[in-house]
Amino acid sequence: MSDSGTWIEIVLLAMLAGFIGLRLVSVLGKRTGSEKAVGEPYRPTAGVASIGRARVETPVRREVSVPAGTDAGLAPALQAVADADPGFDPAKFIAGAQAAYRLILEAFWAGDAATMTGLVSDEVVEHFRVAIAHRETALPHRLVGVDAAAITAARLAGQMAELTVRFESRIATGDTTAAAHDVWTFSRHVGAHDPAWLLIATDAEA
Repeated sequence: MSDSGTWIEIVLLAMLAGFIGLRLVSVLGKRTGSEKAVGEPYRPTAGVASIGRARVETPVRREVSVPAGTDAGLAPALQAVADADPGFDPAKFIAGAQAAYRLILEAFWAGDAATMTGLVSDEVVEHFRVAIAHRETALPHRLVGVDAAAITAARLAGQMAELTVRFESRIATGDTTAAAHDVWTFSRHVGAHDPAWLLIATDAEA
C-alpha cells in the first residue's frame, strides 16, 4: 500500500515538473543563438528614433499690419511688441483704446473714479481723484464721438510694452461742441494673463 502511494506521488511530481517546463518555454521562448550577450550595451536599431533628436517645429512669425492712420514707420516697433506678445493686434488695440477713452472720460466727468479700476494705473487714477475732489459737481460734458485714433509711438522695454495713441474727438458742453485732441499712453506686461492695457499717462493738445 505504501509502495503504490509512493509511485503515485512520483508520477504526479513528474507530471507537475513537465507542465512547469512547458509553461516556461511558452513564456520565455527558446534561444535562437542571436540573443545579446549578458552585459552588452543596448544599441537602438535604425528603425528606432532617438528621443533626443526629435524634430522641433519653429513657430511661424506672425506679421502685423499697421492700422489706418498710423505712421508706417512704426511697423518695426509694433512687430517687436507682437513678437513678445502673440495676442497683440494693433487694430484690436486701437478699438479697445477708443472704448477705454470713452469710458474713462465719462467716469471722470461723472466723478466716478471707481469705474476706472482696471483701466488706469494707480498714479493716474490718483490724479483723477484729486481733480474730482477739487470740483463741486459733475461736469456737464458729453463725448459726441471719436473721429480718429492713431498710434503715435510704440516701444518694448523689457517685458513692458507701451503704446501712445492720439485721439481726435468732439465733446459737447450744453449746446456747444468743441474739438478735442488727447494723447494717452497705455502699458501692459506682455507676459501677463490679463489682456487689459492700463492708461499710464494723459496729455491734451492745445
